[in-house]
Amino acid sequence: MRALRWLLGSMLLALLAYLVAGAVAPRAFLAAWQDWEAWRAGATLHAQVVDDHRWTWLEAGSGPPLLLLHGFTGSKENWLPLMPLLAARHRVIAPDLPGWGASQRLGEADYGFASQALRVNAFLAALDLRDAVLVGHSMGGGIAAVAASQRPPRLRGLVLVDAAGVPFAANAFAESVLAGGHPFAVHTSDSLARYLGMVFEQPPFVPWPLSRALVEQRVADRAFEESVLDAIGRGAGALVPQRAAGAIAVPVQLLWCAGDRIIDPSAIGEWRRAMRGRVVDSVLLEGCNHMPMMEQPEAMAAALLRFLDALPAR
Repeated sequence: MRALRWLLGSMLLALLAYLVAGAVAPRAFLAAWQDWEAWRAGATLHAQVVDDHRWTWLEAGSGPPLLLLHGFTGSKENWLPLMPLLAARHRVIAPDLPGWGASQRLGEADYGFASQALRVNAFLAALDLRDAVLVGHSMGGGIAAVAASQRPPRLRGLVLVDAAGVPFAANAFAESVLAGGHPFAVHTSDSLARYLGMVFEQPPFVPWPLSRALVEQRVADRAFEESVLDAIGRGAGALVPQRAAGAIAVPVQLLWCAGDRIIDPSAIGEWRRAMRGRVVDSVLLEGCNHMPMMEQPEAMAAALLRFLDALPAR
């Protein structure tokens, strides 16, 4: 009985410590969870100043490099389910794009498609990533397309995943953005759940205090998110990738969720027309909405590796 009382007392103290720490420092829990997920994926954390920004990225594996660019309101951690599936054959690098996550944000800097593309190419050069393939998701896809159009040395291929930057069939998300809204905005636990429901077919469960930390982070980033959405979602800036795509000179794969409710799959046809014959492969994945790297990592990895294996040898 004494041992049982001791065990129950220890459990209660641990629960109390968890509740107090979660209430006082929820972001510490989020950072610890992200570190744990990176460790499970075999990824290590790196940082380096490139030109005017300090970049932070996760890296795993060895071989020909893949540079994975996240989407709007995303982060390097979005790629963790996919990274170990690619790392056996490739050096996989997933940064927080400048302005996002743990990478540096400068108050007056431009974080639209064209400026971020220049930074991506500077990052490729700084890390001497030869024979690299750019893989861009959503906003990151538009950035990757513009970066590829600038023809960085020895770029080997381009993969656009549910990529922004071209017109597509109207949906609720696009209509809200064009009307001046921010449909991804998060300011409460309910709006976090709504946001996850918008981008996932099966939204993940986010336990407290991780949910609280995510809400706090998104509230702090609200003004920045609004400014980026203005730059990439409305007006002439939204179609910068489409206008640049004709200059892309490497093979391209288009990889989409068949059920994407954010960037409608009709965008595939627009990308094909804009890239003038550079698209060599198009893949529609079932069972996902806008986050294939998290909802269907095995299927995405298989499609991506088939494309990579078929690229011409240097």
